Amino acid sequence: MTLTEETLRFIREHRKDDVRSLALQARKYPTVDIPAAITQIAGRQAAEKKVPTWAGREGILYPAHLSMEQCSSEATARYKAEVVLKSTDSDYETFTDLTGGFGIDCAFLSACFKRATYVERQEILCEIAAHNFPFLGLEHIAVCHEDSIRYLQTMPPVDWIFIDPARRDGHGGKTVAVSDCEPDVSSLEETLLGKARHVLVKLSPMLDLTLALHDLKHVQAAHIVSVNNECKELLLVLERTTDLSADEIPIYCVNLTASQTSSIIRFTRQQEKEYPCPYTSTLKTYLYEPNASILKAGAFRSISHIYKVEKLHPNSHLYTSNEYIPDFPGRKFCITGSGGLNKKELQALAGAEKKANLTIRNFPASVAELRKRLKLAEGGDTYLFATTLSDERKLLIACKPPTTDRL
Repeated sequence: MTLTEETLRFIREHRKDDVRSLALQARKYPTVDIPAAITQIAGRQAAEKKVPTWAGREGILYPAHLSMEQCSSEATARYKAEVVLKSTDSDYETFTDLTGGFGIDCAFLSACFKRATYVERQEILCEIAAHNFPFLGLEHIAVCHEDSIRYLQTMPPVDWIFIDPARRDGHGGKTVAVSDCEPDVSSLEETLLGKARHVLVKLSPMLDLTLALHDLKHVQAAHIVSVNNECKELLLVLERTTDLSADEIPIYCVNLTASQTSSIIRFTRQQEKEYPCPYTSTLKTYLYEPNASILKAGAFRSISHIYKVEKLHPNSHLYTSNEYIPDFPGRKFCITGSGGLNKKELQALAGAEKKANLTIRNFPASVAELRKRLKLAEGGDTYLFATTLSDERKLLIACKPPTTDRL
């Protein structure tokens, strides 16, 4: 992928401009490859949020919009490297990424190894990777333009394989099972483990975790990764060691934040079944909403047990306590009031501003329906939770972030 000096200068001069406006001005720059320039400008702008370390480096090339949209963020790529470094056997030398894409995961994972191979079937992405890796000081990565399945059949054995199968069916619909992905990791599991001691599989958070743990026979750990409370990835570590039942597999619920801090809880399905979980129909001083990874994992009893909080209802997934728990993995609030849906109580909870952040948890109405009924605008400092208590009462809970922990 070669860009002329005029095109490179145009990219530097317009790197912060709106790409839609630039596209309309193409005739003004006859010596500039405008489509290529727009791809690079848009890619760099996306990278400023998604891969800030790369965005600050002059000379990095970016792929088309779809590849940028599908690639991992720097935060999740760094977490994958942590998973590798913290595994029980840390004496690694070789690594292969079978689904290279833009190369973000490969770049950050390769830092754990002496030699790495990037495999990608799209030639343009291979050209971009071959250009970028040396700029990033990653000369130990070999770039291979090949279909991942063909490469897998004949590749030399390595310590780790990483694979990120496509997560949409042939008609663009979202998949829920590993067997619906391309390539199908469940049918390749034995082959993958015949080529590597460890396999790291990245899946969409839309996939059914319980189904994935049953479909794959050698899962040793599962990681549900969120960034700023938005669920991004489901990671599975495969190893041909002692096979665990689905109920014995450790599940890590991870929430990464912009401050580079993270909250992680670990549980198993067996523990989730066995842990006691007290329910209450009485609101205490504080209200807690677990983060997205915990909600995805279904660690509802585990959270109650670990943090000693009471659950409002088996299906509400909200918790309460009299003592403030600053390290609870999720949103934390101080309860300021509660009430039913009669007009007087609604007016008191909504306040004079008639503005609040509304959340529905196990309540027979949508956010839109309830806003219309309450005549409530969005925003402000008040948070309203419409939910159901353990005695089946429907009510609204008014909250504010605790002064000791502003969100």
